[in-house]
Amino acid sequence: MTFYFLKIVSLLGGLALFLFGMDVMGKALERQAGGKLQTVLAKMSSNVIKGFLLGIGVTAVIQSSSATTVMVVGFVNSGIMTLKQAVGVIMGSNIGTTVTAWILSLSGLEGDSFIIQLFKPTTLAPLIGTFGIALFMFGSEKRKGIGTIMLGFLALMTGMDIMGDSMAFLKEEPWFAQLMISFSNPLIGILFGAALTAIIQSSSASIGILQGLCSTGVVTYGSALPIILGQNIGTCITAILGSMGATRNARRTALVHLLFNVVGVLIFVVLFYGLGLFIDWKFLTNTAAPWDIAVIHTFFNVAATAILLPMNSLLVKLAYLFIPKQGVVQPTELLDERLLATPAVAVQRAQEIASRMAMKSQQAMELAIGLTRDYNESVMEQVRDLENETDYYEDALGTYLVKLTGKRLATEDSRVLNTLLYTISDFERIADHAYSIAKAGREMHEKGISFSQQAQQELAVLEKAVRDIIGYTVTAFTNNQLEKAAKVEPQEQVVDVLVKEVKSRHVRRLRDGLCNVEYGFVLEDLLTSYERSADHCSNIAIEMLQVAEGKLEAHEYLNALKNGQLQESAQFAEQFASYKDRYSFPKEE
Repeated sequence: MTFYFLKIVSLLGGLALFLFGMDVMGKALERQAGGKLQTVLAKMSSNVIKGFLLGIGVTAVIQSSSATTVMVVGFVNSGIMTLKQAVGVIMGSNIGTTVTAWILSLSGLEGDSFIIQLFKPTTLAPLIGTFGIALFMFGSEKRKGIGTIMLGFLALMTGMDIMGDSMAFLKEEPWFAQLMISFSNPLIGILFGAALTAIIQSSSASIGILQGLCSTGVVTYGSALPIILGQNIGTCITAILGSMGATRNARRTALVHLLFNVVGVLIFVVLFYGLGLFIDWKFLTNTAAPWDIAVIHTFFNVAATAILLPMNSLLVKLAYLFIPKQGVVQPTELLDERLLATPAVAVQRAQEIASRMAMKSQQAMELAIGLTRDYNESVMEQVRDLENETDYYEDALGTYLVKLTGKRLATEDSRVLNTLLYTISDFERIADHAYSIAKAGREMHEKGISFSQQAQQELAVLEKAVRDIIGYTVTAFTNNQLEKAAKVEPQEQVVDVLVKEVKSRHVRRLRDGLCNVEYGFVLEDLLTSYERSADHCSNIAIEMLQVAEGKLEAHEYLNALKNGQLQESAQFAEQFASYKDRYSFPKEE
């Protein structure tokens, strides 16, 4: 009894280490890939073939078809990807996941040559782990990430070795041999493989367990084949769970994944076991080695894809048949929380939404400035709607970004996250000021207020400067162009100078009786909104240039910049003079 207890403990410990290593390695690989995963998947999967190839590549990188499929469900739910695009990626992910089985098959290498001995896990894993810990302890941030991948591989292969050793005694147990024979029944084997994979939610892990069982010498092709077929069905559980509560298209995406695997298994079962009624498949009684499992796993997925890839539109039709359209179109989710499982992708998505928010703020300001010259109620409503949208974006992004702060991110993604946290409120405030300008335009229209020709010319210069600084800021932010961000602060200083000059000229006109106090109240509202909008642009640009890189706090940076204490101070002074000349007022009459 003690013997069995110790073996079970050893098996569970090996499984825990194996799953931990797989998780560490997969997440470290994902962090190294960063937000490029979303860019690649969402923008380069324009047709099924491209999506198929990308599905292979991305899944091979992050070592998890389940993670890829959940990511795709999130993309479809967010409107980033269409259902048709998703089909190819899903099919490719089923082939990409076979890479793990080939890595794990190294445990079955036999021979005395140096090359074989070098690639045996008992040699390769410690060697990689040694390099990994060196990189992790003494390397840069990027090298630490590579070191983490290596350490994950060490844990994975060590767990695999422990599982193999703990299960070796089973080859002497008659009941285990009988159990494996029972799995030769296609129905029992498929159900077992599906249940095991659904429980641990990883086909790669369940394939690894099966490869570990091969060390007993009792696993035959006949018992392994149905289990592998079932594992392909069981891996769909993650995407199905992930699609709950999502849009109908996202649920169809998970269903396509399930249909692909179920139909593939049915075709294989009918053809293979149907022919078995007439052909004696003698190899089914042969003992399977770990690399045999990898071969079967790869062959099935490649064959199923070869048959079903040309029929991708049929799978989509079946998904629509099971989940039909409704009269009311469901809105896509702005920021899908499913993507939080892939933090690098979630950061990239948040950045895209923040860029969309920035452009809406710019659009609101453009429309609002026009209302001060030519008021139109429908345009006023557009400005109000844009302001409400930016409020919604800020709330959604703020909640999403806070959740992301608890995730482990690469350094670059952490900087992006920090920048977003500090800047979204500035874009929201720019839209608020745009609405204030629009309301000032409505007041001018209702009260018949019209500034003098001289005042209008001065405001036109100021408005041009405000439009430009917002345009530079939005372009710099959406495209991450630091050279444009560097031009924002000199422009902000020029806007301050222009606002002061407009105020001074207005006071002189009041003194000379060329203007009245009521006009001055509206003018003050406009000037305040213009100046503060420029201030928010400055906040955004400084965050991009300095705070996100952890150099100086914003106020310290500004003081040092203006006082000539930084290397870029000379460039600042030169740009300030250039912008001051560009935005010059006409001479007072």
